[in-house]
Amino acid sequence: MSEGSTGLADRAQVVIIGGGVIGCSTAYHLAKLGWTDVVLLEQGTLSCGTTWHAAGLVGLLRASESGTKLVQYSTELYAGLEAETGLSTGYRQCGGLIVARTEDRMVQLRRTVATAAAFDLEAEMLTPEQAQEKWPAIAIDDLRGAIWLPQDGRANPTDLTLALAKGARSAGVRIREHVRVLGVDIEETARGRRVTGVRTDAGDIRADVVVNCAGQWAKALGDQVGVTVPLHSAEHFYVVTDQVDGVHPDLPILRDPDGYIYVKEEVGGLVVGGFEPVAKPWVSPSQIPYPFEFQLLEEDWEHFSVLMDSALERIPALEHTGVRKFYNGPESFTPDNQFLLGEAPGLRGYFVGAGFNSVGIASAGGAGRALAEWIVEGAPSMDLTSVDVRRFSPYASDETWLRSRVAEILGLHYAVPWPNREPETARDVRLSPLHERTTAAGATFGTRNGWERPLYFGPPLDYSWSKPAWVEQSNAEQVACRTAVAVFDQTSFSKYAVSGAGALSTLQRICANDVDVAVGQAVYTPWLNERGSYESDVTVTRTADDEFLVVSSAATTVRDLAWLEEHVEDGAEVHVDDLSGDFAVLGVMGPRSRELLGRLTDADLSEDGFGFATSQTFRLAGARVRGTRMTYVGELGWELLVRNDDAVGVYDALHQHGAALGLADAGYSAIESLRLEKGFRAFGRELTPDYTPIEAGLLFATGLDRLDRHGRPQDFLGRAALEERRERLRRPGPRRRLVSFVVADPEAMLWGGELVLRHGEPVGQVTSAAYGATVGSCVGLAYLRRDEPVTASWLAEGGFEVDLAGVRLPISATLKAPL
Repeated sequence: MSEGSTGLADRAQVVIIGGGVIGCSTAYHLAKLGWTDVVLLEQGTLSCGTTWHAAGLVGLLRASESGTKLVQYSTELYAGLEAETGLSTGYRQCGGLIVARTEDRMVQLRRTVATAAAFDLEAEMLTPEQAQEKWPAIAIDDLRGAIWLPQDGRANPTDLTLALAKGARSAGVRIREHVRVLGVDIEETARGRRVTGVRTDAGDIRADVVVNCAGQWAKALGDQVGVTVPLHSAEHFYVVTDQVDGVHPDLPILRDPDGYIYVKEEVGGLVVGGFEPVAKPWVSPSQIPYPFEFQLLEEDWEHFSVLMDSALERIPALEHTGVRKFYNGPESFTPDNQFLLGEAPGLRGYFVGAGFNSVGIASAGGAGRALAEWIVEGAPSMDLTSVDVRRFSPYASDETWLRSRVAEILGLHYAVPWPNREPETARDVRLSPLHERTTAAGATFGTRNGWERPLYFGPPLDYSWSKPAWVEQSNAEQVACRTAVAVFDQTSFSKYAVSGAGALSTLQRICANDVDVAVGQAVYTPWLNERGSYESDVTVTRTADDEFLVVSSAATTVRDLAWLEEHVEDGAEVHVDDLSGDFAVLGVMGPRSRELLGRLTDADLSEDGFGFATSQTFRLAGARVRGTRMTYVGELGWELLVRNDDAVGVYDALHQHGAALGLADAGYSAIESLRLEKGFRAFGRELTPDYTPIEAGLLFATGLDRLDRHGRPQDFLGRAALEERRERLRRPGPRRRLVSFVVADPEAMLWGGELVLRHGEPVGQVTSAAYGATVGSCVGLAYLRRDEPVTASWLAEGGFEVDLAGVRLPISATLKAPL
């Protein structure tokens, strides 16, 4: 590393933008991994942005196992940093208490205790009286119960940031304060755009990697280079009180989510804050003032009153306690309440670590390490799908859309986390050409990656831990699909055309299954990483010698396209076109689907003329369509790719000629149930970067044991790791395995995430569950684990149960699907 005339380095391997807790954690962990040619730039002083006014809560238990592991690592790091650096982080394991005012909240807390058991964390249900023993100052007359989380803690945000910064400096990282980044330099290469450095008000720095850890400024920086960093700030409030009798440093963190508040000790007084149901967005990301260091916004006691009134109900002593300070600091939130991590699509060497939704202190240690590993190794070492920056499409950068969504998102921190909850704000971004038709037919819509998709055809969503009313409508749609014929609007599928002289060799490398098939054949295949675990789950249809159609899930468009781009070999002639918005998809599924389509086409739809996993173009109801014999519901059926202009005509013709055959419109809720009855897996739930096809039971969908059409083994990405893993597990077999299950009680309603036990001992967790109308009970998939192989004979021995909010329900678990 050399320095220019300004004293600023003019070359570095990595430049980190932002000196908050995330930027300093990333720098610290890069140094721990041996990358010390790192410059961290902060436009003010360390922690001066959104870090310094964070509440500093560190709650271990998260919705996912990977999220929980990140925070577990954070606590271990914070507890040991002082011994390493000589600077205290203020970390104290004081425990956490969550109280419940309603029965719905009690159900959530009972589910939380079961989740903790699945992740091997401590959690205990308490009576109101036991909760008061932990927190003597609270009123308990309106409480139903509580949960005790002894491993929760708190840290001092500024102290933590400075300790991480000192650890990074000690290893050789250069930290420069009062240096403002004005822009990021990029260059066009044969493999696309990549970063070359940054421009600052103190000079330019050439760099191989640029890391955007700029907090609420991260979106504006991303916009400069065409990177989608969807976040928007909202005003976030808390007060610090005078001293309160009985308050001490080891007082647990108190959360009263039904009252929207959290409370923690601070210097003998209390910090009282929360997440009000409807937030107050701050200025748009492009209008944040500069400078903005250690600054607060104006007090707004009227907006804060909903939190303060609730705090007075819970802690009566506050009626007679003064307020030392009112804090109103902007905090940035993302559209789905998950933070943003990873390399940006379409710009090599540009990484993002931002949008931490008020859990930045808890997540900073683990997220900084994960991001550093991603930079050094070129890929994450664990499942980070839910926080991957590539999950958002460009529409999510619209500031008007973000402003609307953030007003809802902040309040969701303490809202009851209803299963299958759909956002209410910032909707109708991407509409199928059939949207008006399905709306007229009575569809209730959900949203995925901006797409509006029919969930079912019936009254509006009602949320419940038990069976909602809409399950009855979903059941009727399932029956239609199993016994007659159903039509699904699946336009939201991601669709990519891959063509060119290098298309086959590229896809043969990316796809774990053999796609060197005859024109008109469709192949179900995973995309694996170097570890042999899942990066995507797609269908590839060969449409010509050097042309392929790839169909994937609605949520993974940007991620898939980035994966394709990353793995095209230098010099290969490969063209990738995103067709996701150009075609509608109609799923026509059910035992009478052939009869229905036969009324609208002269094409040969017989088993001999149109076999399973084949694809043809033909005329249907006067339109040219591509029909593919693939199913995600386990019935005879076709997925019809139809040009947008023709979609309404085809849909109307299907209904006109299908009425007498029992045709029904059906939605994604029915698809969920139908696929689980057949044991079909879903990317992001059963198929993640934490699992290989071995654990998922899908080794048959790879080319590991087959030769290609030239008699050679297919050398696909991840093959070596998958082969090694299989050999290691061949005897005695995998100790973690995906299984199907059916709940014995037909009235029980599962949603996914439930704890699975065997003879009372935790053995796994449900990944997906839904009510299966054909089976007549809830069905699902779950990963089970044991010290010995998970085998069919072990499963047949029985003794399995699920924990449904504290109630143990028997289940039958099998390697084969229920239907």
